[in-house]
Amino acid sequence: MFALDPHLQRDTIVLGRFSLSLLLLMNDRTYPWLILVPQRPDLREIFELTPVDRQQLLDESCHLAETLAALFSPDKLNIAALGNLVPQLHLHHVVRYRNDPAWPAPVWGKAPAVPYRPEQIASFRTRLLPHLNHFNASPA
Repeated sequence: MFALDPHLQRDTIVLGRFSLSLLLLMNDRTYPWLILVPQRPDLREIFELTPVDRQQLLDESCHLAETLAALFSPDKLNIAALGNLVPQLHLHHVVRYRNDPAWPAPVWGKAPAVPYRPEQIASFRTRLLPHLNHFNASPA
């Protein structure tokens, strides 16, 4: 049975669900930073997904990336599946700007996280989710 890794539970906010993946918002308003977690048990690597699920993850990731690019006009969109600290398969989508606190380095560990306030989470949801509706993103 699928269960979200405790680190992800602690550090993120559930925004919704795609047909395969849970859509999470990293609780750090320094960067628009979303994470897709395939809702399959005991996965660590993309190659462990079935071919159908691999394609679905790619489709969900591309749709999310296109939406983030349209809404935030980043200088770069970083997409990565690392898993050094959180072994559960998850795919980061981080909006980057040349003037962000970590540029051009990776965002991890560069600055303390600045948590979202409840009204900022609601605003982020309102801004993002309507663009994902046709992709079956459902609210949390």
